Amino acid sequence: MKTSAADGFSLIEVLISIFVLTVGVIGAASMQLTALQTSRWSAFQTTALHLALEMADHIRSHSRQIQSGDMSNPYLAIDYQIPYHHPAINCYGREVNCDAGELAQFEIALWLKRVSKELPAARVRVCRDMQPWDAGRRRYTWNCTESSGANSNPLIFIKIGWPEQNAADSDFPPVLVLPVALR
Repeated sequence: MKTSAADGFSLIEVLISIFVLTVGVIGAASMQLTALQTSRWSAFQTTALHLALEMADHIRSHSRQIQSGDMSNPYLAIDYQIPYHHPAINCYGREVNCDAGELAQFEIALWLKRVSKELPAARVRVCRDMQPWDAGRRRYTWNCTESSGANSNPLIFIKIGWPEQNAADSDFPPVLVLPVALR
């Protein structure tokens, strides 16, 4: 009896086609996972930028706090990591009389509460810094270096960072470093 090639597929042909299809599906799933991770990272960066710009506006709006000296400036004392304990300051309402320092503390507390909600496991630092970039490690640093020379009033930087999703390392660098220009 003669068999023709039109009778059907051989087992080898079926296995090869299933293998090719499997490789394609795994590749597509991998691309989808990478796209989701990139989208999440981008959303975190956008959120961090909005939060940093909001804090920069708070800092600029309280120019008396900035001029009062670094030791009494509540903005330069921000060095936040999870967990954050919200102070019992309330500046809502007409009958509340908050001075400038209490209002600054209240704004900082509300802002840090939003940071903890919108950027999980984030770290935030606000400080004067002469060198936010570490050239040796090729990344931004959390350390804040001041100069005592002629330029003793360096820029204020808002530093925000968070660990990568799969990173167990607690030594992650700042992702966003925003200089604050004061008038």
